[in-house]
Amino acid sequence: MIIFRDPAEVPESFGPSAVAIGKFDGVHAGHREVIARLQADAAATGARAVAVTFDRNPLALLRPDLCPDNVVSVERKLELLGELGLDATLVLAFDEALASLSAEAFVEQILVGALQVTAVLVGEDFRFGHRGAGTPDLLRELGPRYGFTVDVVEDVYIEGSDRRVSSSWVRELLAAGDVRAAARVLGRSVDVRGEVVHGLKRGRELGFPTANLSERVDAFVPADGVYAGWLVDHDTGIRHPAAVSVGTNPTFDDVLVRQVEAHVIDEDSLDLYGHDVSVEFVERLRGMVAFNGIEELMTQMAADVVAARTLLLGASEA
Repeated sequence: MIIFRDPAEVPESFGPSAVAIGKFDGVHAGHREVIARLQADAAATGARAVAVTFDRNPLALLRPDLCPDNVVSVERKLELLGELGLDATLVLAFDEALASLSAEAFVEQILVGALQVTAVLVGEDFRFGHRGAGTPDLLRELGPRYGFTVDVVEDVYIEGSDRRVSSSWVRELLAAGDVRAAARVLGRSVDVRGEVVHGLKRGRELGFPTANLSERVDAFVPADGVYAGWLVDHDTGIRHPAAVSVGTNPTFDDVLVRQVEAHVIDEDSLDLYGHDVSVEFVERLRGMVAFNGIEELMTQMAADVVAARTLLLGASEA
């Protein structure tokens, strides 16, 4: 997938394009439906399939007090979009200049001028242009003038739920630690990626060595607690079953920031320092609590590993 970070980077010979526009935060099941429709439209007309998105949530500029945390970083968003088989993504810098651009100028300069758009796909609640004046209805009005069609994708629902799929819902589920439900809404695994760094090595002292992820990870970290999951070592390509801890270790009360730590099950001698890894969250086993002493903590840690092993590998492997 080609990534353009400014409309001026798009070659004059690039188009025609079928374009889907949105924040695409999390690249959840709703976004995936939009992209699937985009690819069908592009294939039908011989156009390029292009996503247009932003380098931040527009609220970060317009109403920072109301701006939520991102489900994924911009780079992770681009990686996920690339996995869906798009031809290109245009990442627009949402700055004062873009925020003040009228809706019609957005269409004329970016969609028509840069991308030579022939079809535009948006969600029902999509807004664009200065003060959000651009709507799907305005796109339908402008389409005949500029030579493009408009496809408004209806809300997407997961089986058994009457709530529409949204990034807000994903955040709520992750904040509650319900990673299994969040994975259904995302249409993919819940994961965070980062570098393995040195920690206090307390896990090793207790008999449960952990791979500590750096503070800089590429996605929203689920609620504090202990999870069954997988540690994916991108340096070796190996997936390891793991018991994962998220939090500040309240038993010792000396960790100042939330940490993601993964204990690789039955592999106590792995050296993962400096490795690029992802931690995939499968199921929350319990919340984070302070224990009355090291022995009580160690007993619970052993039980957590057994529970994680059974959930991930089956009782016959335990």
